[in-house]
Amino acid sequence: MENPARRIQDYLVFGEYGEVNPSISDGATFTFLNADKMEDLFHEEVEGCFLYSRHLNPMDNYLGNLLAQMEDTEACQVTSSGMGAITTTLMQICSGGDEIVSSRTIYGGTYAFMKNFLPRFNVQTNFVDITNLEQVEAKITPKTKLIYCETISNPLLEIADLPKLREIADKHNVLLVVDNTFSPMIFSPYKLGAHIVIYSLTKYANGMNDTVAGAVCASHDFISSLRNPNNGASMLLGPTLDPIRASMIYKNLHTLHIRMKQHSKNAMIIAEKLENLGLKVYYPGLKSHRQYDLMTSLMNKEYGYGGMLTFDAKDHDTADNLMISMQTNKVGYFAVSLGFYKTLFSSPGSSTSSEIPEQEQIEMGLTPGLVRMSIGLDDDIDETFERMKQSMKSAKLI
Repeated sequence: MENPARRIQDYLVFGEYGEVNPSISDGATFTFLNADKMEDLFHEEVEGCFLYSRHLNPMDNYLGNLLAQMEDTEACQVTSSGMGAITTTLMQICSGGDEIVSSRTIYGGTYAFMKNFLPRFNVQTNFVDITNLEQVEAKITPKTKLIYCETISNPLLEIADLPKLREIADKHNVLLVVDNTFSPMIFSPYKLGAHIVIYSLTKYANGMNDTVAGAVCASHDFISSLRNPNNGASMLLGPTLDPIRASMIYKNLHTLHIRMKQHSKNAMIIAEKLENLGLKVYYPGLKSHRQYDLMTSLMNKEYGYGGMLTFDAKDHDTADNLMISMQTNKVGYFAVSLGFYKTLFSSPGSSTSSEIPEQEQIEMGLTPGLVRMSIGLDDDIDETFERMKQSMKSAKLI
């Protein structure tokens, strides 16, 4: 079994004066003792040397190394947002005339970037049901550069069969790019076949909802290409992560394994209770989930099935009334995002997936009454559910 927590714990970095946390370098630019070294850095990376913080700074480097340890990749580039990680990766790989095959159930911002923005640069995306491997392969053409998916999809919680998707990618000589934001530590996508693993560190990785950041974990060659001063998407587009924020995430990552276990434990309890009330619940830890066996076979089992669940509240108005009531009853916050220590809930059809046209939402099964919940770290989750029940009664859902 993969043990990403152990790899994080074994990565030790001392501060400038022997502190147990790395020192934060508060500098945008770095000095040189000879001209040759500066010239070298404009042409290739030199270990331990820094040029300009848009290229790399020490604290971002420490965080990137720690994330590479977690994912067991050769290197990692951190960015100022999850979308910064996604967009720079796709633009580094694709040129005009290229194509992408992408899961249709992905974060709305990613969907909008592929559907509405990339065509400006003559890059087209074919959206597919990522669980239908025949459909995935059928959409690959000689112009295809990559297959894109989320390990656990947003918001319908579909599971991507990464080993089989890698087989398809290898057969057609394309890359497999995987967003693992919903399931850090639960899945190890690189070990399962992904070439590139992307994160919004804003979510579970940081866990405090006080920082926006992203990461790209991949081979040394790919990360170097992102940083290249002449044609690197990260270097030239400039999604630079502030070193103070990087330091915050670096420290919070060391408790990620504990938090993921508690998120998963609480979400399983809530999912089972909701299902027992007769509601349609999407949670991969339930045996009623059509991909329960697949997830169980691929996951690092000690971390559980994740903290995300969705359920159908029948219609949009009922969903809205329910969420307002849950906030009033202190179940959590009516807010987007996820991975917070308090429960967060929203209606994805009108928020995080609103970029997807209504007809396409219907085709993929994203109903108007769907409620997405990021279950928090509550100590007494049974009490939390009793408050949920009160809200469901108030909204006339039960």
